[in-house]
Amino acid sequence: MSGPRRDWSDTTPLLSPQHYRHRGGSASAFSDGGSSSFSGRRASASLEMAAAAVPAVPTRSVLLGVDVGTGSARAGRLFDEDGKLIGSASSPIQIWKDGDCIEQSSTDIWLAICAAVKAACSLSNVAGEEVAGLGFAATCSLVAVDADGSPVTVSLSGDSRRNIIVWMDHRAVKQAEKINSSSSPVLQYCGGSLSPEMQPPKLLWVKENLQESWTMAFRWMDLSDWLAYRATGDDTRSLCTTVCKWTYLGHAHMQQVDEKDSRNMEACGWDDDFWEEIGSGDLIDGHHAKIGRSVAFPGHPLGSGLTPDAAKELGLRAGTPVGTSLIDAHAGGVGVMESVAVPDPEAKSMTRKLFAIAWFLSVGLLLAIWLYLAANCSFQVSGAHFGQSPNLSMVPDYWLTEGGQSATGALLDYIIENHVASPRLANRAASQNISVFELLNKILESMVQDLNSPFLAALTEDIHVLPDLHGNRSPIADPKAKGVVCGLTLDTSEKQLALLYLATVQGIAYGTRHIVEHCNAHGHRIDTLLACGGLSKNPLFLQEHADIVGCSIVLPRESESVLLGAAILGAVASKKYSSLSDAMKALNAAGQVIHPAKDPKVKKYHDAKYRIFRELYEQQLSHRSIMAQALA
Repeated sequence: MSGPRRDWSDTTPLLSPQHYRHRGGSASAFSDGGSSSFSGRRASASLEMAAAAVPAVPTRSVLLGVDVGTGSARAGRLFDEDGKLIGSASSPIQIWKDGDCIEQSSTDIWLAICAAVKAACSLSNVAGEEVAGLGFAATCSLVAVDADGSPVTVSLSGDSRRNIIVWMDHRAVKQAEKINSSSSPVLQYCGGSLSPEMQPPKLLWVKENLQESWTMAFRWMDLSDWLAYRATGDDTRSLCTTVCKWTYLGHAHMQQVDEKDSRNMEACGWDDDFWEEIGSGDLIDGHHAKIGRSVAFPGHPLGSGLTPDAAKELGLRAGTPVGTSLIDAHAGGVGVMESVAVPDPEAKSMTRKLFAIAWFLSVGLLLAIWLYLAANCSFQVSGAHFGQSPNLSMVPDYWLTEGGQSATGALLDYIIENHVASPRLANRAASQNISVFELLNKILESMVQDLNSPFLAALTEDIHVLPDLHGNRSPIADPKAKGVVCGLTLDTSEKQLALLYLATVQGIAYGTRHIVEHCNAHGHRIDTLLACGGLSKNPLFLQEHADIVGCSIVLPRESESVLLGAAILGAVASKKYSSLSDAMKALNAAGQVIHPAKDPKVKKYHDAKYRIFRELYEQQLSHRSIMAQALA
């Protein structure tokens, strides 16, 4: 936990009166800049907004949620009092890619948020005064700002706009290896090792490679925390972001404070010895002012709500309550976890449910598996081979175990767009006014008939995919893992692309099965999956997961669960609900259920392919060893 403090600035304000300076006139005002370029066609990032209405008050009252994604420009959302979608708006944001370095601009993102919030309210005929509360969710990207709140570059290009290291950036692999070679106790709460996608390795990379930026940076923040700070001037960080991506010890925090008294609680979960050991001890200065002096539960009201400047920029009312933020994946959990009642009357709600969150992003998509246990329950997930050991980070009094795949939507995009048949397929889909995925699913259905296949999954008996093109996050935790496609031919037809697409979907599902099996082998009993996000709208993706994992999949009534979760933060901050759990119970609801196939031949087939899936990685390790010996 936090040790002796250093003499720095014990008076660093949690509430900053500084008004941010904008550098640019619109959300689309930025060009690529420098020598970096977008990969393939120009990529964009997404800003999303959600709102949920709340119990009746004298005038109409809605809650606004803002969700900043990574790749595609998706619609913002407004929900009625039952959590049903009634409106939408969106605004694109920029992203730069240069090898392993992936960067964004906080100024660009804020301008996009302002445009999208105004558009959402206008299109839904909601006046700014009717917004009763606001919540932010975002990717777990790292933001650097100086004492005035202005951007501090994290780019080797020196471009001052580029002050965000995006979550999927892998520049810090060596720094992660260095940290993982230590014996710090905090690692047991991070699966035994840190991913290069977590913040400590990225911070160490900046210190080693951009010393001027390291010196200039006054605050290092998760993106969702920065959004809340930008809106309110309150530097309080989220228990969600700090625990999941910064090594903050949530259980130590819980020992000092309860949910309703945590808003201005001094951070008591930092392990100072850890930061000293990895060479970043200066982050301890000023009671951890640069990384978080105050930590609160998601949804707790920040400061005095929206500052006058932020309110004017957003088109909302000054003082509108703003809740402590969430990582976007966790916001999906808040929007879905109470959709299904636990059948065991002896069990607490959420104790046996696992939810898979998969949201479709054109640059990068995470499919994460999250397991919740009551805080007083024991847990036995093997940390050494799991992406994240249990921690208290999202819902008070519940442990969270995370296991994720770093590329699923991005992987499907890669497979499809790099195939020679992709342009023809895209033109056909456009002419039919359907998505490429819908067209591929239709092609596969016709192939079942044409080839007299016993079932659709059997079409890929000769094609096998290991989907680790961006490394393996869980349960192996190997950032050096590579993807494998076994069974390629010279066929360049659309049908061959459809088979490759199906085999990739199956490879992703085998990865999910691997994570679930690992959990169940260490004391858990996972029997239900809850899915939300873009890929949950793809019936083939869902059915293959149900068949391969062997669990029923429950879809929430509101498909935009990430956005609903963000809106729920506003509900809690505005005191419409007394706690995050109460708001979840009020606004979550179940929808369709997908069951595994009953045909035993389907299970036998997938068991065989899953065996090959596991062998592909073992063969890769063998090949890696052979080549290392050859180069020794």
